[in-house]
Amino acid sequence: MLNMIRQHLKGYGRQAATGPVFMALEVVCEMIMPLLMAAIVDNAIPRGDTTYIFLMGAAMTALALLSMFCGIMGAKLGIGASQGFGANLRLALFEKIQTFSFADIDKFSSASLITRTTNDVNNMTMMLTMGLRIMVRAPVMLLVALVIAVALNSTLALVLVVIIPLMVVIIAGIMKVGIRLFGQVQKRVDAVNEVLQENLVAIRVVKAFVRQDFEKKKFQRSNDELTDAFLKVGVRIVSLMPIMTVCMNAATAAVLFFGGRMVMGGRFDLGSLQAFIGYIAQILMSVMMVSMSLLQLSRAQASARRIQEVLDAQPDIQDPAAPAALPAARGEVEFRDVSFKYSASHTGDDVLSHIDLHIPAGQFTAIIGGTGVGKSSLVNLIPRFYDATGGAVLLDGVDVRDYPTRELRERIGMVLQNNVLFSATIRENLLWGKADATEEELVQAAKDAQAYSFIMSLPQGFDTPLDQGGVNLSGGQKQRLCIARAMLKKPAVLILDDSTSAVDSATEAAIRESFYKNLKDTTVIIIAQRISSVRYADEIIILEDDHIAGRGTHEELLAGNAIYQEIYQSQQEGVGE
Repeated sequence: MLNMIRQHLKGYGRQAATGPVFMALEVVCEMIMPLLMAAIVDNAIPRGDTTYIFLMGAAMTALALLSMFCGIMGAKLGIGASQGFGANLRLALFEKIQTFSFADIDKFSSASLITRTTNDVNNMTMMLTMGLRIMVRAPVMLLVALVIAVALNSTLALVLVVIIPLMVVIIAGIMKVGIRLFGQVQKRVDAVNEVLQENLVAIRVVKAFVRQDFEKKKFQRSNDELTDAFLKVGVRIVSLMPIMTVCMNAATAAVLFFGGRMVMGGRFDLGSLQAFIGYIAQILMSVMMVSMSLLQLSRAQASARRIQEVLDAQPDIQDPAAPAALPAARGEVEFRDVSFKYSASHTGDDVLSHIDLHIPAGQFTAIIGGTGVGKSSLVNLIPRFYDATGGAVLLDGVDVRDYPTRELRERIGMVLQNNVLFSATIRENLLWGKADATEEELVQAAKDAQAYSFIMSLPQGFDTPLDQGGVNLSGGQKQRLCIARAMLKKPAVLILDDSTSAVDSATEAAIRESFYKNLKDTTVIIIAQRISSVRYADEIIILEDDHIAGRGTHEELLAGNAIYQEIYQSQQEGVGE
């Protein structure tokens, strides 16, 4: 954890170093004031020396003002350093997550990654805030007060020899249990976030099927588990304060008993006894502050481990150490004896098994098949969203694993099953395809995707803001914008994963025509369920279970492939009805 703090405090090291200095000065000022008060009680009051009282009072006022200034500066610098650390750590986590493959994100889960980037980082930030303030203030207070207390009366100070070790043992025991329990708490936070995220993403489905009560119960279970985990920790933390209070009161009572006898025997001054009691209280209070800080530290340690897991994770997809010499982008795709399974341990059944497929550059290829036969899995191997577990996928004659991932994905345009749009204007969303696109290119891409007319019907045209996920658009409009974004890129390979399901046949035909007209050199791979979407393809690939069960043109497959005939017949019957 210390290495993590040191690494991510860059840019805020001066604040982190200066803040504790002010905190230490604040404590020293506070520790001097009881001595001045004792001098007034023991010396000035018995003699009736008002001048001495005035001078000591002025000195105490000056120390109080100086202490206040140092406290404000220490707090300001400490908070600045800790928040800067939190910002750096969040950025480091986000940048790391950007390197993850789909498999890496599946391993951690998106809900857990969100928790680690927000809640766990907040725990670390709070710990550092306390560390730069209380964990500096308390030890300095303990040391200074202890030195002064021993100097005032070393005999009375022996009370601390019994009380402090007892408090340390109690704190250590609670911390040992706390670290384990705080780890469980963070896992429960993951679970709550996962249920909440899933519910919000699928809120339309929840309402459509009137499943709010079911979702409430599911959330309540996760929420109750989190509450129980917090209660287990809370009981330990709550028990700490009364135990510490008992220790403090016992120490104070012992000092009053033995110190009072010394005062009555003339061996100790009353003002000094008052100051001694104040220092004893400061010493025990500093131990309590350290104990509370250590409890926060135990939670931060649990969070630090979870954060470090992400930072230390080796992405499943990495750039090659020695990238191959890359040919000109043509769009030729080849699968050589490709097998694939999602399991990270490579156990279980293959999703794809021994696939051999060659797609020439510029060809319009369609992939069709039943649900769950591996169509999306197949095309996801081309841009290396996942790596094949057997065989090789080649782009323009080079294994995709030999490409730098950025260069590989620059050659590929992808329209995924889920139509992902961002909270920005239509223009900004389209420019994801090509950041420096001209207005003419933007308009042409929108026209090719049959999106131009509805864009211009909006009040602000291309500058119309989109809500999160594009919820202020219809499904067909979102699909067309996603297609336009990919077409604007002018990729060597354009992959459309069931991306025209929400548009009518006439619009789909117009989009397909634009492929032939304006992307004639682009290799187009389309996944679809409708025969009408694939019948004009240069080649149709039929996937069945984990293998290729047929390939050819529409006419060839209709004449000689039973699976294609069955799909065609079922859709014709649907049209007839």
